Amino acid sequence: MKKIVIIGSSNTDLVIKTDRIPDVGETVIGGSFMMTAGGKGANQAVTVARLGGDATFIARVGTDMFGRQALNGYREEGLDVGFIVQDNETPSGVALISVDSRGENCIVVAPGANDNLSIADIETARNEIETAEYLLMQLEVPMDVVEYAAHIAYAAGVRVILNPAPASVLSRELLSRLDIITPNRSECALLTGVDVKNWESAEYAAGLLLDQGVQNVVVTLGTMGALVKNRHDQFRVPARKVTAVDTTAAGDVFNGALAVAMAEGKELISAVKFATLAASISVTRMGAQSSVPTREELDALLSEMPEYEI
Repeated sequence: MKKIVIIGSSNTDLVIKTDRIPDVGETVIGGSFMMTAGGKGANQAVTVARLGGDATFIARVGTDMFGRQALNGYREEGLDVGFIVQDNETPSGVALISVDSRGENCIVVAPGANDNLSIADIETARNEIETAEYLLMQLEVPMDVVEYAAHIAYAAGVRVILNPAPASVLSRELLSRLDIITPNRSECALLTGVDVKNWESAEYAAGLLLDQGVQNVVVTLGTMGALVKNRHDQFRVPARKVTAVDTTAAGDVFNGALAVAMAEGKELISAVKFATLAASISVTRMGAQSSVPTREELDALLSEMPEYEI
């Protein structure tokens, strides 16, 4: 089994289900409440593990209740937690999430210990990164950490997948070290200046990212599906039609599943199909890590959908 190293955030999500997300200054009476494990990095790491990948997670958590619960949960999922640092000075990250009747969400994050992940932490884990098949990252930890880890991986011939979320400006140096970047519409707009509204505008935006040195671009387009583009090929992968309950972590599930499929040696188009179906399962469930499918669930769905033949 080929190792996937995930560097990123660990949060506890406090989720309220409501008919609609309130306007500024408005109070809305919501419905059900749940507290669940989250954070883009952790969501992706748990996805890798549940789908059968060999996952090492590099992160920071507090020594508080949330941090202890998170560590216990990661161990139960089978993650290698040897490079998760327990921060004695800063509490664990927390996200406040409202989910409306259509499954759309509004999220505010207090990063906590995530903001303290450091280059020294990455240096401690250098050998893990250099011996991985893939390095998977997001942007809920400091940018200098992301850039330093990408430098280590690139120099060692380890392929880097970056989910550029939350949206942020990226240096050309970082972009040139990426094997795959996976922006959504809004992230594409920030990175390229292109307002992605359809397949054609997604293709144009992807081309601009290729011009900046990225090897492969996968633009996630929600209910439309995903666009795959590199210097040789271009594909459109349609989304599976489902009734969404909660879209929280759908992108994280997509990225974790993509990393697993690529590490298993699948072609990029097949890996994106695999990831698209994994995400389609997650949006039918509430919560972040609670929505991540198992490999058995995903394989069963694949067997029922010949049009997604991988």
